[in-house]
Order: sequence, then C-alpha cells, then structure tokens
Amino acid sequence: MSMNREQSSAIPTKEEWMAALTMRHGEERQKAFSAATVAVCGLGGLGSNIATALARAGIGKLMDFDCVDITNLHRQQYKITQIGMPKTEAMVQNLREINPYIDTEIHTVRITTENAVALLQEADIVCEAFDNPEAKAMLTNLVLEQFPQKYFVAGSGMAGFGDPNMIRTRKLTEHFYLCGDGCSDVADGVGLVASRVMICAAHQAHTILRILAK
Repeated sequence: MSMNREQSSAIPTKEEWMAALTMRHGEERQKAFSAATVAVCGLGGLGSNIATALARAGIGKLMDFDCVDITNLHRQQYKITQIGMPKTEAMVQNLREINPYIDTEIHTVRITTENAVALLQEADIVCEAFDNPEAKAMLTNLVLEQFPQKYFVAGSGMAGFGDPNMIRTRKLTEHFYLCGDGCSDVADGVGLVASRVMICAAHQAHTILRILAK
C-alpha cells in the first residue's frame, strides 16, 4: 500500500501537467491544442503512433473497429497483455498512462459512407490512418466532398526498408495534406516495418500540430 501511495503522489496534477505543456509549446499554441478535436480514423501502425503523439500534446478522438492481434505488436503501440482487446479501448488505456487528463472520445466502429458524416462532423481535423486502400479512398473522397472546410491529413506509402527521407509531407490543397513516399505498397510484397511506419505517422501528427499552431 505504501508503494501505491508513493506512486500516486508522483503523478502530477492536471494544473502541473498543463503548466508543463504550456512551458513546452507556449500559451497560445497549448490553448489551440487543448481546444482541438482531431478524429484519428484507424488505430493500426499509423493511427496508434499518431494518437500517442497527439495525446502528449493533449489531443484525442479515436475510431477503429479492430482488436489487438499478435501480428500488430511489431509496429503498433499496444502491449502483449492487450491482445484481444478492441484497439480503441487498448489505445485509450495506453494514452491515459501517458496523459491521464486527456479528453478522449472513442468509437469502436467501422467507418462507412453511411456513418462517417455523423462521426466526423464535430472534428476540426480528420486524420486518415487506414491500412486498406479502399477505406483510404472512401474516407478521402467523403471528407473532400462533404467537409471541404475541414483539414484532412492522410498517409500513403510507408512500407519496406526504403530511404526514410523519401517520406515527406505534401500540401495538395488548402486543407488536404498527404504524408508518405506515395509509392511503396504492401500489395507489392513489401512488408510494413515499425521504424518507417512511425516516420510517416510522425509526419501526420506533426502536420496536425502545425495546422493547429497557425
């Protein structure tokens, strides 16, 4: 019991946590981060890393329909003890270990053309982090058509052992950013490697923070 009390007393208060973030990011930027709603759609290799980075800045809204599998653990931000858990629940559990004061909203659903508008309408920024090309195309087309005023940050091309410097961020329109090398594809027999996936995820997360910091 004594150790538990000591561990509990070591956790900073919300005021201390926010003060630390403000010192790091600046008062105006931190206000923008804390007020933002970012919909992270997909919590696999890209999304779990994006969500982790955003949580460290005080941001979180998560969507996925999958469960943690042993094949996920080499590149996704989950633990072996979480195998079988819905990714939304496992991710929130992990994020709250990092930032217990994060305001999260989770939807354990597959995003479709029928439910996407309702799920995404309150988001300031939509972040696409799917593995499936058809799901990527569906979400991209829907956001560009239904929510042209929203910022949209997507990923394309992060597979294999290629040059990490080939992964970059391109601004395609005023509100649409695409991160990745634009060509590598697991369908070509090129596997997903944690380090390169994380680089693309970092591009997406950093793009979101840059948008909010404007």
